[in-house]
Amino acid sequence: MKKLLIVLLIVQSVAYTCFSQVKVQNLLCENVSNPFGLDVTAPRFSWQLSADKRGVMQTGYEIRVGNNAASLTKNKGIVWPTGKVMSDSSVHVTYQGTALQSGTKYYWQVRVWDNDGKASEWSDVAWWQTALLNTSDWKAKWIETAGDEAERASPLFRTQFNTGKKIRSATAYITSHGLYEAQINGQRVGDAFLTPGWTSYNKRLQYQVYDVTNMLKSGANAVGVMLGSGWYRGFIGFSGQKDFYGKKLALLFQLDITYADGSKESVVSNENWKSSTGSIQNSEIYNGESIDAREEKSGWAIAGFDDSKWNNVKTEDFNNDILVATYNEPVKKHEVFKAIHVFKTPKGEQVVDFGQNLVGWVVIKAKGNAGDKISVWHAEVLDKTGNFYTTNLRAAKAEDEYILKGGGEETFEPHFTFHGFRYIKIEGYPGDLSPDNFTAVALYSDMRPTGTFTSSNPLINQLQHNIQWGQKGNFLDVPTDCPQRDERLGWTGDAQVFSRTATFNMNVNNFFAKWLKDVAADQRPSGSVPFVIPNVLGDNAGGSTGWADVCTIIPWNMYLAYGDKNILAAQYPSMKAWVDYMKNASKDDLWNTGFHFGDWLFYHPDDDNDGRAAVTNKYLIAQCFYANSTQLLINAATVLGKTDDAAAYTQLLQKVKEAFMKEYVTPNGGLVSGTQTAYVLALNFDMLPENLRAQAAARLADNVKSYGNHLTTGFLGTPYLCHVLTRFGYSDVAYQLLLQDTYPSWLYPVKMGATTIWERWDGIKPDSTFETPSMNSFNHYSYGAIGDWMYRAVVGIDTYNDGVGYKHIKVMPHLGKGLTSASASLQTYYGILSNGWKTTDGMITMDVEIPANTTADIYIPAASADAVTEGSNMLSSVKDIKVTGTENGYVVLKAGSGKYHFEVKK
Repeated sequence: MKKLLIVLLIVQSVAYTCFSQVKVQNLLCENVSNPFGLDVTAPRFSWQLSADKRGVMQTGYEIRVGNNAASLTKNKGIVWPTGKVMSDSSVHVTYQGTALQSGTKYYWQVRVWDNDGKASEWSDVAWWQTALLNTSDWKAKWIETAGDEAERASPLFRTQFNTGKKIRSATAYITSHGLYEAQINGQRVGDAFLTPGWTSYNKRLQYQVYDVTNMLKSGANAVGVMLGSGWYRGFIGFSGQKDFYGKKLALLFQLDITYADGSKESVVSNENWKSSTGSIQNSEIYNGESIDAREEKSGWAIAGFDDSKWNNVKTEDFNNDILVATYNEPVKKHEVFKAIHVFKTPKGEQVVDFGQNLVGWVVIKAKGNAGDKISVWHAEVLDKTGNFYTTNLRAAKAEDEYILKGGGEETFEPHFTFHGFRYIKIEGYPGDLSPDNFTAVALYSDMRPTGTFTSSNPLINQLQHNIQWGQKGNFLDVPTDCPQRDERLGWTGDAQVFSRTATFNMNVNNFFAKWLKDVAADQRPSGSVPFVIPNVLGDNAGGSTGWADVCTIIPWNMYLAYGDKNILAAQYPSMKAWVDYMKNASKDDLWNTGFHFGDWLFYHPDDDNDGRAAVTNKYLIAQCFYANSTQLLINAATVLGKTDDAAAYTQLLQKVKEAFMKEYVTPNGGLVSGTQTAYVLALNFDMLPENLRAQAAARLADNVKSYGNHLTTGFLGTPYLCHVLTRFGYSDVAYQLLLQDTYPSWLYPVKMGATTIWERWDGIKPDSTFETPSMNSFNHYSYGAIGDWMYRAVVGIDTYNDGVGYKHIKVMPHLGKGLTSASASLQTYYGILSNGWKTTDGMITMDVEIPANTTADIYIPAASADAVTEGSNMLSSVKDIKVTGTENGYVVLKAGSGKYHFEVKK
């Protein structure tokens, strides 16, 4: 019996050790799982710890990188052995091994030591493959058609080659002037769309890298690439301009093959390729695509196709120094929506409703005769009488046209355009319209979903839905203002106000890192930042406060959300140049010159007889953002160790705030503009001394009440409104604004049937008429910035500046009248962070999850620690929690990783 007990104790001990051992998982390289085609010479590694116990911290790690997966696990062929490094860093650990080689796959593993001194097992093997790290690695030549392309049909390029040996690997590198779709042996290369994406093409042109090993075969092979006008030469901007970057489309293609015997061969675009045109007769982002199936070149991307009647191509010597590998996630297909209703409007139009305002296109099945033409128009809403409405699209035709070839059922979808729509209007369809023949497909950048939010209020839940779909619909490689009219541009103001909200819903680290490089590339020598990025509006369109501040606000938000110090380092010259621009444009530290959009689309009654329009002095706004950008520059300088800059700009900041006080603040602490936006910006950016802030916050709260608990803010005031109210003790007023459902409010569009965020507070008026059609988008994410307050204040999950990227977590929910529960979860780089609170029968419950290798300060809404239990235990008896005190109605705790269930009796 004694021996049996000893055996059982040993087994129990071993089992406990196995099950309590920390595991390493979710390995990322440059924020991506197993990325293919990085041109980063010092990539960064991240990983997560998983454990079934609380309070787990990493105290050390060991990484090994090699060029062979099998030898890596045997500790052979290592190009970077770190040895044991005593550090708790598990996010963005930089490679410091031997120089990386182009077109090479590297494998890596990591193991860690926890705060009990126990080592984990080695993680599973992860990998990344480098792109072309040197311009000289390009062997391909740029090719164009020999003609003038006056008809704008999409050109086709093809070549044929033979492989006679067993292939070990094959990698394709592709880019273009215009958009491209490539095929090898009749199969589509990759699942990305609208490649190579949109950048400041004259300064930065992305290429994509594909593993095509399994697409090649022994013997004859063929490559075919089709191009579309896209942003390069299509209509762009709202002044009818086209050919902005060039008039002719071009292709650069390189296929590097490595055979089993170690020999190598490249198939490249050159003068030996052939060109023709096919079924796409015209393709424009704004106007749609025309496909004539009768002109299709069947089998054109398959070996053996007769291209004897095709045209020769010509080569061009374009600058390859601007080529960069794709850093962010490409645009891909995502959700699919079936038609929910097919009907005729009062005008007799045949319309299909997909139930969701989305961005993408419609896949159509049809069976008819050769020459039958189907026309498809796209719209976001119906008008007051139920008819198809496209006036708000302005000059954008948003029409796809398909001509059948006959002979059976045919399937059509566009290639080089996209539309913002919920409804389509059909003309010329052969036969009756059946919902089964129409499918809407959503397109957006393939960002990893990270955040969830839900509450006890269905309208608020729909608002969250609308926020997320506004983000999806406008994050197609660049953050656009709208996806449907003749605009769809990377408006800087829209992007900056929404950026923090965006970091919650999806991982936008790489998305914004890529776009910010174009912000810096298009920034003028003076430091002025264009209104849109990439800049297609000209040299004079820039320098507006709140818009140009994109170059300071977004880098800092990315640093806060992801702990990405590289973004700060990369963007620092741009940040500094913008602050210096404002400094140089100021007189006596007061910036009161130049054009500014101001608090765009603020509230104003139609017949403003008594001055209720919320007009805020534009230069007051400018001074606030001048101070904020200066503060963010100081923050960045401090993080990056630029102490001289930090000191110099700290002195400047003081002068900027003093100038604000002299110009815009009355002796009694009032502002010369008495609007919500004026007080919000002054308070949020700490423009007022401590002794004037409480009275200013009271003025703000009173202003909200004077408008019947409605907001009056526009683009620049809205993101901070509820944050400021909460910061100064007016969470009840913030809740009233959130739950307000009459115009102007966040829930008014929801009650009007919105499935995305609108550009205007009253895009559709109470009488169902529309706002000014020249500027009335129904998919415009800016006002969705309220999401940030919902996540960081209502549910209360946030990060501290001393532990950015949620290394040091703050959980501080703000309960309010109108909600009985709210919960949110966020997939951080460390793991899942979540909180959910509920009020029932006089009791408050909170369920909190903190990821491993982080710590948290948790604020429980309770009068004292004695009123709080965790897992049915009094806090004083829970060893994983330390009570640090009480603060403004909260009991404050310090805790490590794990799941916690708190209960508070009222």
